[in-house]
Formats: sequence, structure tokens, C-alpha cells
Amino acid sequence: MTQLIWLTIALPILGLLINGLFGRRFLGNRVVSIIAPLMVLLAFLVGVGAFFETMGRDGEAVTVHLWNWTTIGDFSVPINLLVDPLSLTMVLVVTGVGFLIHVYATDYMVHRDDHGHAHDDRDFPRFFTFLNLFIASMLVLVLGDNYLMMYVGWELVGVSSYLLIGYWFDRPSEEQTPIDLGPDTEPVQLQPLLSPAASGMKAFIVNRIGDVGFALGVFLIWSTFGTLQFDEVFAEAVHVSETMPTVIPWITALLFVGAIGKSAQLPLYVWLPDAMAGPTPVSALIHAATMVTAGVYMIVRSNILYSLAPNVSLWIAIIGMATAFFAATIALVQVDLKRVLAYSTVSQLGYMFAAVGVGAYTAGMFHLVTHAFFKALLFLGAGSVMHALHDVIDIRRMGGLKDKMKITWITFWIGGLALAGFPLMSGFFSKDEILAHVFEASPILWFFGILTAGMTAFYTFRAIFIAFHGKPRDHHLYEHAHENRAPITFALSVLAVLAIFGGLLGLPAFMGFTHYLDGWLEHVLYELPHGAEEHHMSVTMEYILMGTSAVIAVGGIALAYFFYMVQPSIPQNIARSLRSLFALLAHKYWIDELYDTLFVQPGLKLSNAFANGLDKLIIDETFIDGSAKLVGRFGKLLSKLENGYTSNYALATFIGVLIMISYFFLR
Repeated sequence: MTQLIWLTIALPILGLLINGLFGRRFLGNRVVSIIAPLMVLLAFLVGVGAFFETMGRDGEAVTVHLWNWTTIGDFSVPINLLVDPLSLTMVLVVTGVGFLIHVYATDYMVHRDDHGHAHDDRDFPRFFTFLNLFIASMLVLVLGDNYLMMYVGWELVGVSSYLLIGYWFDRPSEEQTPIDLGPDTEPVQLQPLLSPAASGMKAFIVNRIGDVGFALGVFLIWSTFGTLQFDEVFAEAVHVSETMPTVIPWITALLFVGAIGKSAQLPLYVWLPDAMAGPTPVSALIHAATMVTAGVYMIVRSNILYSLAPNVSLWIAIIGMATAFFAATIALVQVDLKRVLAYSTVSQLGYMFAAVGVGAYTAGMFHLVTHAFFKALLFLGAGSVMHALHDVIDIRRMGGLKDKMKITWITFWIGGLALAGFPLMSGFFSKDEILAHVFEASPILWFFGILTAGMTAFYTFRAIFIAFHGKPRDHHLYEHAHENRAPITFALSVLAVLAIFGGLLGLPAFMGFTHYLDGWLEHVLYELPHGAEEHHMSVTMEYILMGTSAVIAVGGIALAYFFYMVQPSIPQNIARSLRSLFALLAHKYWIDELYDTLFVQPGLKLSNAFANGLDKLIIDETFIDGSAKLVGRFGKLLSKLENGYTSNYALATFIGVLIMISYFFLR
């Protein structure tokens, strides 16, 4: 199967071609809903086959050559696919979770009225065409064996996200109901939600900012190493670091700028919450299995470069943990269920970057995998709620849904426990491993990490208790709520199992367990020659840190239960007494408004100045219209010579002959 790894990309492309060209006119929605998931499932099976073959080779990497893309002098870029433990881990996550999301979407994109009558989305084939494109794009990114192919996939996932976030491009922006803080207190006004079209554009533009840095990093790699092939670059990395000590830090910093945009870290995180304007399967695909994980994958793939740039890596850890803490504070007060999860994704990505920043590359990948399981589960669970409540996603209108949607409730609880880091759930093991490595590197960063973990447990179960427990707040919605059909509950159930048992991939080695992912990925993690000896914490300290994580997670859940189930008046009283702080968090620190003032509006004014000044007055009126007018006037002047008098023509001819004779005799 290793030599057929190209099928993992070709099959989704085949699916998008079939559905895109023939879906609407010839095949119909039922066939489309079979072809799109089937292609991703087949790609997953190819990945599984390659996985077992690679295990049989003890993790040895294989390069599958397809063809030469371009050769210009010394610059040559082949189309090669790299099959190794890291790329296969990503392939299995992308296609496995992606398949479940495709299955889920086959029912989610079918709208049903109160009588259960189905009404397919009018652009059903277009949606699955874009969904297949997203999968294929991410696979190009993770399977390419050079930085140029990675960049191509990097840009393709950006285009795919733009198409999918703005899928409902004809929908307007939505007003949000102000947050009521009780009598004698002014409600907190909320900004309108961006329309899907505006959200897609925002994601595209913000990512382009980061991608400029990534492109510059690729250019610098070529100018330094004379190649973009991973193996050739990594083989020369130590030598380049010794002879040109400033180059590697610049390369890694520029590549990280791209990761900041793609993986939504400070300060370019602002596109990800607004990506919720797209259909929920898109949210799950972006947040769990594809786009936002690209930055983490890139750093782990380039681990030797980042190991040679310790100062850059330290900044990655700082930015990652700052992002984790910052996003978690915003999630504490959000009332849109999907946006709670969106800021949670930003926060959890911060953990992953903190891990790779301190050199814990396996821990970062471990959390990437478990996060794919439980975050896809939570997003699809939120979509299940939306589907049952006619697209209502405001948790203030929910309540008591556990009685109406038992499968969604149970699976959402499982995903919530995993996200909160509840003991023995998958998220507990991966997050605890990150925090242990961060503690070794910096107890200060660990403090913010453990504080963020407590907030994560709190805001996750705040949403769960408000939405699924207590009394119904909107009885009309409650009466029409219902559990969803088999495709949706199937995807939720499988992801719930993975969210529970995904931690088996990396059980703590200090407790005597085998850390399978550590052994699997050791073949792609480079060891620096003459590197410093590793210092490991004592087993006692490991147990103390693990116990602290467990207590914090349980404490956050217990506090949410007390606030929203036992004494529900407390949160409102706190918000009322700290109204300024609450408004600051509810408005997301006014970062969007700040960016609008500093960048968007000046950019629009500059664009208008160029359009009305440079383009219209100078280029159009002066050069284009002016040249046309000049030629017209010259033609009008010449036309006066055409007066019809033969004597004038003879005189002109005579003068012309004299000029020619004079020229030849006098030269």
C-alpha cells in the first residue's frame, strides 16, 4: 500500500471531480452523498495499509516518486510523497475523522421541517465537492516531501476554507441578543455576527498575512540550502547553523509566522471564531482534522531546525501559552455554543504550540490526535443540537435537552470530559504530558497552563449544564427538539469511543506503560550531535503534576456545576458586580474592533484613494483617456488636410519630393 499512497490524494480528487461535474445535473444528491464519503473512506483504508507496512519496516521512511514538477537550472522540484510515521499519523487523522464528518454531513445538510419532511440543501453537490477538496488539500500538505509541496497544500487548505466558510454566501449577518445582567443593570450589547461571505473573506485575508511569512521562509531555505527537500535540508542543518548562526532562527521564525495564521495563534487568531458561519461539518473539519493542525505538523516536521533555534522555540512556547490563556478567558462568557468551542480550539492549539516550543514534539502530536477526536465530537454534537433546534445555537435558549437528545447528550458529555482533562479520558493524558514538559522548561508557563486547564473545564461544563440540564428556557424549541438520524448519531458514537480510548496511544511511561506514539514518532525526530543530556523529573514530581491536573479538572467541573445547577444566580451576580470585566470578555477584548480601526478602515481608505485618485484620475483620465483624446485631436488636425482640392494635394506631393531629394543630396 505504501507505493499506492498517492491514492489517498487521488481518491478525494476523483470524488470532487465526479460530484462537481456531474452531481447536480446527472447524479442527484443521494449518489453524491455516497460518493463523497466513500472516496475518503477508501483513502483511509489505503492509509491503514501503509501504516501496517511502515510498522513492519520499523518506521523506516519511504519516498514515492510520481513525476518531476519543474526544473529550472539548479532548481528542481519533484512530486514526491513521503511515507513515514509522522505523515501517516496525519493521514489517518485527516481521512479517519474526515470520513466521519462526511457521513455526518450527508444528513446534516438535509433540512427537515417540523413534520419531518426533508429538503436537501440547494447546493448539496457543491458542498461535498468542496469538502473532498479540503481533504485532498490537507493530504498534499502532509504527504509532500519538500517545502514547496507543503506550501502548495498550505495554500490549498486556505482556499478550501474560504469556499466552505462562505458556503452560505447569500445569508446576511445576524444580530445577537444582548446579555441580560438582571434588574437595574444595563445589558451587555453584542456585536452582530459576520455573514458567511464576510467570514470567509476574513479567514482568507488573515491567512494571507501569515502565508507571506511562510513563503519568505521557503525562499530563505532555498537560498541557504539550495534545495527544498526535507532530507537534504535537515542533513545540512547543523552545518549551516555552525557556519551561518543567524539563518536558521530567521527561517524558523518566518515559517512560524505562517503557522500563527494557519493555526490561529496570537495575534492572527481572529479568523477562527468567525469561521463558525460555515456549516457545522466545516467547523469540525477545520478545527479538528485539517487546517488548524497544519502549523503544529510543520514545526514537528521541521523539528531539527527548531531545535537549532532555541530562542525562536522559546517564543513559540510563550506565544502558545499566552494564546491558550487568552482564548480561554474569552470562552468563559460566550453564549454561542459553537463559539465557545471555537475559542476552546484556539486555546488547545496554544497548548500544542507550547509543547513543540519546549521541544516536546511527541506530546504536541499526541494532543493533536486526541484533540481531533474530542473536538470533532463536540462540534458535531453542537451541530446535532442546531439541527434539532432549527439552527438555534444560543445556549440561553436551551435547557433540558438531555431528555430529548440522549445520544447527543451522552456523547457531548464524553467530549466535554476529554476536553476538560478529566482523569483517564484521552485529553487528560495528552494535556498532562504537555504540562509536565512545560513545567520542566518553565514553571511560570506551567502556572498559566494549569490555570487555563481549570478555565477549560469550567467553560466546557458551563455550556453543557446550561444547554442540556435544568429546565427548558424556550419551550417552543424544547417541544420540537429530537434526536437526529443514524448518520449523525453514528459519527458521534464512533468519535465518543475514540475520545475515551485515544489516550491509550500515550499512557505515561513513568507509570510503567508503553508510550506507543513516542516509539512510533522517534524515527522522525532528529537528535542533535553533542546535545545536552536530558534531565527527567522524579517520579514523585510526575505524580504531583498529574494529580494537580486531575484536581484542577475536577474542580473546574465542580465549580461549573455549583454555579449553574446549584446556585444559578451566582454567575449573574458576579457578572453584574464586575460588569466592565464581563463586557471586556464578552466583546473579546475589542480586538476585532481594534483591528478594524488600525488596519481595515485605513486599508479601505487607502484603497479608495488609489481607486479614485491614482487609478481614475491619473491612469484612466490622464494616460488612457488622455492618450485617446490626444490621438483624436491629432487625427482631427490631419483630417483638415483632406479638403478635396487637387491643387493642394499636388503641392503637398511636390514639397515631399523636394524634401526627399534634399535629404539624399545633402547627407
